[in-house]
Amino acid sequence: MSANAHTRLRIFMTGVGGQGTLTATTLLARAALAAGLQVTSGEIHGMAQRGGVVESTLLIGYMSPKIGHGEADILLGFEPLETLRALPYLKPGGLVLSSTESLPPLSVATGKETAPGVDEIRATVTARCASACFMPCRSLGLQAGAVQSGNIALLGALCALNVLPFGQEAIEMAIRSSMKPKVAEINLKALGLGAACAA
Repeated sequence: MSANAHTRLRIFMTGVGGQGTLTATTLLARAALAAGLQVTSGEIHGMAQRGGVVESTLLIGYMSPKIGHGEADILLGFEPLETLRALPYLKPGGLVLSSTESLPPLSVATGKETAPGVDEIRATVTARCASACFMPCRSLGLQAGAVQSGNIALLGALCALNVLPFGQEAIEMAIRSSMKPKVAEINLKALGLGAACAA
């Protein structure tokens, strides 16, 4: 997909507090703006505390920041259960990128409720979409130097799939321009690890 002002893309992102869902949204938006694209982004629902569900959108070539059910071209799930919950937003034939490593909600962690396992989530997702990529985001973040950079690993995988109207270099520039050098280096490493996972 080549970069041009007519590119239209809807990306729905979901995770839990502390995973960097909003940071990933901001980096994608900055990269798109640097490429001269019209960008709208928004936070649909967010909880300030760690562990709360966070959903955000990034739209290229659209005026509204909203994504309705069946409209997202791409679903980025930073937590597998949240990926499953957000599936209704994906359009038929859409693309899903998801972490395989879960951060279960308190009710599941304490045994009050049960949740589907990663294999069940993967089967449901792959039955619903045209293409899916699953990867251990937290582990890749740790490998890069900080578990929090697992969100950037997922962005690296997205870049490697060549579905964005800009390349990995645009994300690299956004990271360098918005983060302190030491943090940027960790995130750049995570970006490369994620890209290698999807290649």
